Amino acid sequence: MLSPEINRIILLLAIAISGYLIILQWDSDYSQTASTYESLPITAPLLDGEDLDVPLENLNEEPRLSDVPDNSLIASSPSAQQPSSAGATSDRLIRVRTPMVEMWIDLLGGDIIRAELPGYPFELNETGKPYILLNNGSNLVYVAQSGLIGPNGVDSGERPLYRSSQDSYDLIDGKLTVPLETTKDGMLITKTFVFDSEDFLVEVNYVVTNNNYTPIEASMFSQIKRDSREPIGAVSRFMGPRAYVGGMLTTAEDNYKKITFDDLDETSYRIEHEGGWMAVLQHYFLSAWIGNTEDKNLFFGQRRPDGTYAFGFTGPMQRIESGQTGSWKSRLYVGPKDQKRLEQIAPNLNLTVDYGWLWWLAVPLWYILDLMHSLVGNWGLAIIFLTLIVKLVTYPLSQKAYVSMANMRRVQPAMKRIQERYSDDRQKLGQEMMALYKKEKVNPMGGCLPMLIPMPIFLALYWVLLESVELRHAPFFLWIDDLSAKDPFFILPLIMGASMYVQQLLSPAVGDPMQARMMKLMPVMFTVLFLWFPAGLVLYWLVNNVLSLLQQWYVFKTRGLAGGVGGGTG
Repeated sequence: MLSPEINRIILLLAIAISGYLIILQWDSDYSQTASTYESLPITAPLLDGEDLDVPLENLNEEPRLSDVPDNSLIASSPSAQQPSSAGATSDRLIRVRTPMVEMWIDLLGGDIIRAELPGYPFELNETGKPYILLNNGSNLVYVAQSGLIGPNGVDSGERPLYRSSQDSYDLIDGKLTVPLETTKDGMLITKTFVFDSEDFLVEVNYVVTNNNYTPIEASMFSQIKRDSREPIGAVSRFMGPRAYVGGMLTTAEDNYKKITFDDLDETSYRIEHEGGWMAVLQHYFLSAWIGNTEDKNLFFGQRRPDGTYAFGFTGPMQRIESGQTGSWKSRLYVGPKDQKRLEQIAPNLNLTVDYGWLWWLAVPLWYILDLMHSLVGNWGLAIIFLTLIVKLVTYPLSQKAYVSMANMRRVQPAMKRIQERYSDDRQKLGQEMMALYKKEKVNPMGGCLPMLIPMPIFLALYWVLLESVELRHAPFFLWIDDLSAKDPFFILPLIMGASMYVQQLLSPAVGDPMQARMMKLMPVMFTVLFLWFPAGLVLYWLVNNVLSLLQQWYVFKTRGLAGGVGGGTG
């Protein structure tokens, strides 16, 4: 017959294994993909009132609601915008392939209704399915639109139907120009897209020749239309980090300002600003229209009657005399949050990589991490080396803290005697304890510093790992195939929790027994919290714990306290 101690151990192991299996099943039940992969865009209007949170009869109205911003969004423009009633057909799509992006352009209006990123798989190890950023589909409406509005704008009224000499274009190297043409009211309009084989940035140019006997006036609009649903492929979890999904722009007052869907449900947004940009963000990726630096643009955000949202801007009105030619231009970025490239495109556009209020700490951490990766070639190893660097920088502070902790452990027998002697007199107990601390030159709070020092770095690194697209699908070793996602088997969090437990054993108990018991629960609480954190973040905390244990063991050994781990915990 087994002894009670062995029975207790077997029972604890059984509970631990059962809890582990329950957590795996729980995560499987609560992990749901927000939307699935769609092979082709949809050009017809979506009749999906439930998904877009708008009555179905509104979407069936004739004429159909126009995608074009009305003329009130052009400064000092008195005229009104008429709705469009154009239909749709799948024959009017142009497909453009480059090494960076694959786009579908709708000849009706010349809108980009789908954008795929070949260099970023939709799912891990599925190179045949590129990530879908823009899409006009049943699971997401997210398109980039542009046009000319105003008294003589070609997009005022019905959207123009352009002509193209080809239905597909392929770019291998260099630049590619995709011209579209149409005529209206004596005007020849050419809308041109310029692609670069090494960039996610697309130039959109308009050239209008006025063949009328009277002048014409028009303004260019650039906008992103999107519904409020989760990005394609987004995973909804019971716990874990959530990235921002919504609009953002830069203004003279704010380097970056968020415009949420909820904000636009309450009221429309508009502001004038020279140059600038308007972006729509999600986890790792963004789309952004960039204004011309010499133009004073009117930026806007609004909820449309069909339940979608428009984020964009209009440029100044331009007048073209009879027989003359006028031109407008804008730029569209559709791709990953590559902060180095974004910084080159427009001022403050790199701030769409949102590190939160600890950006001042996160930015240098990112550059150090990026440098380490360039040296070792593995993001997991780069995180480990970053942790070593952080530990070296904070070594003097943590050394003082561990010395204080060692002193607390040294005087613990005297503390216990005082606690036993004055257990019924809390006032006298406090006085005697303070006298002991003063006599032995011990700071009871000094040992808390090792936990406080890495916290700001932990929070900053949390956002670095959450926002840095370079770590998306980045493997480490063995079962860790994506450092930006949680450990699929929760092994790293469990090891991390064990390391925290060992730290608790080495640390002297401070305060009353109730506080000591609460401190012993900390490793369990942290383990549960870290189960759904990115594996890279858990790796950082684990390595930091191991280094702290080594430093703590060394300090205790040099002070003759290395033996009897846990002897001071009480």
